[in-house]
Amino acid sequence: MQHRVAGIDVGGDKKKCNLVILQGDQVLLSVGKQTPADLRRHCLEYEVMAVGVDAPCQWRLGDAGRVAEAMLAKQRISSFSTPTRAQALASLSGFYGWMFNGEAVYQALADDFALLETPAWNGQRICFETFPHAIVCAFLGREVACARRKSTQRKQLLQTLGIATATLKSVDARDAALCAVTARYLLQGQARAYGDALGGHIHVPKLDQHIVMAS
Repeated sequence: MQHRVAGIDVGGDKKKCNLVILQGDQVLLSVGKQTPADLRRHCLEYEVMAVGVDAPCQWRLGDAGRVAEAMLAKQRISSFSTPTRAQALASLSGFYGWMFNGEAVYQALADDFALLETPAWNGQRICFETFPHAIVCAFLGREVACARRKSTQRKQLLQTLGIATATLKSVDARDAALCAVTARYLLQGQARAYGDALGGHIHVPKLDQHIVMAS
C-alpha cells in the first residue's frame, strides 16, 4: 500500500493555505482557504505520512543567509531570501505575512508531523520544506522551468506525471500538488536536500534525467 502524502501551498491572511493529499497518482483531497488547524486535522484524518510545505521552515539566523537558499542560487535556481524573524516583524510592507503563516503551519503540525531535520526520510511521520519552482526545475531542467508560464506548465507537468488536474483548479492547488508529489519522492528515497540542520533543508525530487513534455 502506498503512503498517503500531502502538499501545502502557504498564502497570506486572506488566501490562507491550499492542501492537496495524494495516494499514488490519485487526488484524495484538494481544498483551499485552510487554517493551520484545518491542515493538521485533514492530514491526521487521511493518515498522511509526509507533508511538503511551500514556506521557509527556519528564519535566517544573523547576517548569513540560509545555506539551502545559497545552494539553490549556486544552481541558478531563484528563491525568496528569508529574513531574520526580527526583520520580518519590523517590515511595514506586509509581504512577510505568508512566512508567518508558514511558521504557524509548522507549529500546528509539529506534534504529529515533526520537521525533518535530516537529508533523508527517517521513517517517521514528518513535514518538510519544499519549493515549487525548484521542483519544476528538478523535473524539467532549469532552462525549461518558467515561472511566467507556471499556470500552464505546472498543470501539464502534473498531467505528465499521471495526476488528474480536474480538481486542481488554481495555481496554488497545483503548487500544493507538486509539494505532495515531492513528499512521495522523499519517502521513496528519490529526493535531494539543499541546506543544513541549522538553517533547515529544502527537499526536491531527484531524477536521473529530466522529463520532456509534449510541446
